[in-house]
Amino acid sequence: MSTTAGPPTPVDEDPEAGERQDVDGPEAAALLDQVVTALGGQRREGQVRMAEAVTDAIRTRRHLLVQAGTGTGKSMAYLVPSVAHAVHTDRRVVVTTATLALQAQVVERDLPRLAQAIAPALHREPTWELLKGRANYLCRNKLDGGFPSDEGALFDVAAPTGEGPGDTGRLGREVVRLREWAATTSTGDRDDLDPGVSDRAWRQVSVSARECLGAQRCPVAAECWSEQVRARARQVDVVVTNHAMTAIDAMENSGLLLPEHDVLVVDEAHELADRVTAVATAELSASVLHAASRRLRRSAGIVSEALDDASVALEAALDDAPPGRLDRWPDALADAVVAVRDAARQALTDLKDASEGAGKEEDPESRGARHLARAAVQEVFSVAERLAADVGRGAQDSFDVAWVTAGFGPASRAPSLHIAPLSVAGLLRERLFTERTVVATSATLTLGGSFDPVAGAFGLKGPKGSGTPWTGVDVGSPFDYPRQGILYVARHLPPPGRAGAREAALDELAALVEAAGGRTLGLFSSRRAAEEAAEALRGRLSTPVLCQGDDRLPKLVRDFTDDPATSLFGTLSLWQGVDVPGDSCSLVVIDRIPFPRPDDPLMSARSRAVDAAGGNGFLTVSVSHAAVRLAQGAGRLIRATGDKGVVAVLDSRLATARYGGFLRESLPDFWPTTSTDTVLASLRRLSG
Repeated sequence: MSTTAGPPTPVDEDPEAGERQDVDGPEAAALLDQVVTALGGQRREGQVRMAEAVTDAIRTRRHLLVQAGTGTGKSMAYLVPSVAHAVHTDRRVVVTTATLALQAQVVERDLPRLAQAIAPALHREPTWELLKGRANYLCRNKLDGGFPSDEGALFDVAAPTGEGPGDTGRLGREVVRLREWAATTSTGDRDDLDPGVSDRAWRQVSVSARECLGAQRCPVAAECWSEQVRARARQVDVVVTNHAMTAIDAMENSGLLLPEHDVLVVDEAHELADRVTAVATAELSASVLHAASRRLRRSAGIVSEALDDASVALEAALDDAPPGRLDRWPDALADAVVAVRDAARQALTDLKDASEGAGKEEDPESRGARHLARAAVQEVFSVAERLAADVGRGAQDSFDVAWVTAGFGPASRAPSLHIAPLSVAGLLRERLFTERTVVATSATLTLGGSFDPVAGAFGLKGPKGSGTPWTGVDVGSPFDYPRQGILYVARHLPPPGRAGAREAALDELAALVEAAGGRTLGLFSSRRAAEEAAEALRGRLSTPVLCQGDDRLPKLVRDFTDDPATSLFGTLSLWQGVDVPGDSCSLVVIDRIPFPRPDDPLMSARSRAVDAAGGNGFLTVSVSHAAVRLAQGAGRLIRATGDKGVVAVLDSRLATARYGGFLRESLPDFWPTTSTDTVLASLRRLSG
């Protein structure tokens, strides 16, 4: 991709948009220079342009979409002006990220170094706090017996060899260790526990947001680790959180999760819409109903025959329902969902009556047990109510998409119902982009060379020029992509799915990896494709081939990095989560264009909605989705200024299909070729 990098250029020309919000203190460029110099770094023009664009967005209260290529130093580019704004105006800034790795980088490396470097110019050190979801912290009330323990939590069915029948198994030992740790930890944060414990053990000492009694009702709220973090977050300059927390705060519209702020920085912004969709997606199954009924009976002494009957009806209806999107609800499934909703509503009424009857003399554990039962039943009711509304509307009028999933094989999950929003653009526009200035940044924010697709996903673009004022800026990259990298498309290969395509692609892959001397990151569209390719090449090559699933992913990446002759094959987590600069990765192979699955119920529903509105659903949904994934995958190659290599795409459609140009425009501006001889010769030169 090659777009002009320069000063901010408004996409929506609205001279009256927003009021200027002048901030005393050094200009962004000068302040950034001071910080970079103090940290021993060098001035990067793209970083300076981004810092200036962020400053202008904050001052004019105009949303900013900024693409900053790998190596730009975008964290400092948005942190310097954001921190300066927070300190000068005493108005908090929230930074949200998609991955734990970037969250840790911002909190543990970037902000501490920035704070010391920027303090002389701001006349004090800025402050910050990392804010996570409630379930990430120990629950003091649960540790003190304010909630009932799950039945059988401390004892495994089979104790390890050498232990008597009264000894605890692995789960019990983990819970004992958690209780011992609770007596010494100052944070209660699960990430501070080393070594960690299983999810099942952690659930014995933590609660979800819905299960929490709340600060007003909890008897030990003053000692609650989660509440302490929230209290500190209300006093600092910068709060760092994740997209899921941001999404929940936006959907609930309560302001209880994130403290008040007037600037939101969204890093890894290409993930935002998907993360919000994931949070807004709900599931209903017979097992969920069984769990809620057991909790109701065990914790509150209430037997709901209606809920049990509805659970049986739902299980039978799901067994008979075909998997896939529910354009038309089967009568039995529709009736079962309505029955679940009505039974859950009645159970909530029964719980309320029982709570009022218990009065103030109820002991804390009984009160906590009743609260857990209410949380479980409320979750069932909320999802069933949403599904029942979808039943009544029909596919053409619904704002949601409902579908049935059914696993295959003895280890698969039982059938379940799912529901997700058809689009989160309206929610983002109304709940996220209305009350604050948003700076959204990523290395892959333009698709086909334009910010319009992501602006549309955020709800910023309206019909006929209407919408929320925003600015789009591409500050470029410090890398010289045409000189550092080659984009090779195997145009001569049959398109995927055609006769002989798989064998031809494996032959091509083997030739490429052999020419590169290993050093290959293979990105595949499925786990099965990665495993088949790894197995085939292990029999052909003398260099090692690792495959995702052979070991823990961090160890595989470490082994790949340490031995340049090694290749690593895998799927989605490798497309975005691998940072291997240097000689260990000189070839990135992408087996096929990463379109969403044709039977993906949500994507297919969105595509159909675009078609119904007169657009092109395939281009708008499927091709845009593929463009983001393709850009993320290709971005694994060049991670430092000295890196050189090849991105090889074994899907000829990238060169031959009409949408190929759009996809190529979404990639870094590598030197392009379709010549096999040229790329093999280049790889041999690189491998020495």
